[in-house]
Amino acid sequence: MSDYKYVIVGAGLSGLTIAERIANELDEEVLIIEKRDHIGGNVYDFYKDGLLIQKYGPHIYHTKEKKVHDYLSQFTEWTDYVHRVLSCVDGKLVPMPICIDTLNQLYGLDLDENSMREWIDEHKEDIDEVKSSEDVVLKNAGRDIYNKLFKNYTEKQWGTSAANLSPSVISRIPFRFNHDTRYFDDPYQGMPKEGFTKMCENMIKSDKIHVGLKADYKDYIHRINYEKLIYTGPIDYFYDYKYGELLYRCLNFVYEILDEDSYQEVGVVNYPNHPYFTRITEFKKLTGQEVKGKTAIMKEYPGFNGEKCYPYPTQEYLDKFKLYEAEMEKEENVIFAGRLAKYKYYNMDLVVKDALEIFENEIK
Repeated sequence: MSDYKYVIVGAGLSGLTIAERIANELDEEVLIIEKRDHIGGNVYDFYKDGLLIQKYGPHIYHTKEKKVHDYLSQFTEWTDYVHRVLSCVDGKLVPMPICIDTLNQLYGLDLDENSMREWIDEHKEDIDEVKSSEDVVLKNAGRDIYNKLFKNYTEKQWGTSAANLSPSVISRIPFRFNHDTRYFDDPYQGMPKEGFTKMCENMIKSDKIHVGLKADYKDYIHRINYEKLIYTGPIDYFYDYKYGELLYRCLNFVYEILDEDSYQEVGVVNYPNHPYFTRITEFKKLTGQEVKGKTAIMKEYPGFNGEKCYPYPTQEYLDKFKLYEAEMEKEENVIFAGRLAKYKYYNMDLVVKDALEIFENEIK
């Protein structure tokens, strides 16, 4: 039998943050059990032919949370990067999220802020109660924008119409009456200078943090004496699918190394109306790497087989999660953290914020 006061299931940002705090703030030993062969969860990156590639698709650091930024800045320096996304529609590359430039380029217009508002007023639909992601776009921009930029993209991503998805899915995408083509307007933006994996390694440098990779915690937990279990994996698996499986949107990624300096204008180009993939990422444009004569691109294919990335926000699965949530509230020596355990979509900064708050309020 091994003795650890704290055992953490999952070596993503949530688990690593809590482990770092336990080791360095409480001076306690902590064991992390991770099913994959690497730490970092979905922000994991690696080098191939000198190019830094994000294995699970583009992850761009941005936050409004000074506390989160100050915390992570202990473990990495930052490369200046402001994320801009283009969307390939009607043979044109237009800025996303929607701003004045998007409409001008898409429709051959010459709008300013006032005339954009007038154009939107003419095209948006009157919807008294916003019940779905489809309603969000129709109310804000109208049917044609919805059809060109959102309808097919959302159906590919989620395997269902935006009419069936919670408003929160598309509400995350900003809508601007100006020329701001940045995808995020957060005050803190950038990329870890040496990559996310290096940042994660720095988080768990303490010799009080022990990591077991390629391990299912259920195969080992009965051999460990512990006081607290911090669980960051899928919540339905924790309870042996007692109320049935929850659905998670999965992603599959195909990367290529190309013998050319540059592939596309920006780091990410969306293809809302392509029949298969949703976007192409060119990593050099994100990381600022200067590798001559080579670049790495990745095509992203959504589905329901692959890495579990996003909770599925339909009423059926939200109701099913509530059954698990009732079980979670009864636990006395288990703390649940992260996107998969809480069945909630978090950006990476909110994963870290949630983990810091869990440490302060439930562990410390």
